[in-house]
Amino acid sequence: MRDSLRMGGRALYLFCLLLPAALLRGADSPALQTRQHNFALYLFTPEGYRSMTLGGDEAQSVSKDQLNIVNLVIIAFSGDAASRVTSVLRSPAASFYNKEQRAGGPAAVDLIRDDCEITGEDWTFERAGEKITIRRHVRVQFKEQLTGFLK
Repeated sequence: MRDSLRMGGRALYLFCLLLPAALLRGADSPALQTRQHNFALYLFTPEGYRSMTLGGDEAQSVSKDQLNIVNLVIIAFSGDAASRVTSVLRSPAASFYNKEQRAGGPAAVDLIRDDCEITGEDWTFERAGEKITIRRHVRVQFKEQLTGFLK
């Protein structure tokens, strides 16, 4: 068990070393294809608080700025000392664009928050402002009572 954890840690360490090179290489460089299982990327505020975790079962670097991720999970945090989870986004297949801090894809998406759950297809998530756009088959389920909604 301990050896398998070390192997997984070494693979993640190697991927973390290769990922910046893949994301930062010049446009004229040959494509560096890296693939990592059980991928996780942690994003922090300038103050050092956790703001977001991006993860998935498998991630593949396909260009200097794009990762394709299988079974994507994005966990957004409050960005303060409380480190409260504000939302969880899941999709079976998506792309993450590092430069724009944006994720999206044509596959299904689920967004879970304390006050609602949103599902649909063909979506884009922008880290700035935690904005999500869903273009098809949108379904919203509120978890709170809406009073005076139809007045």
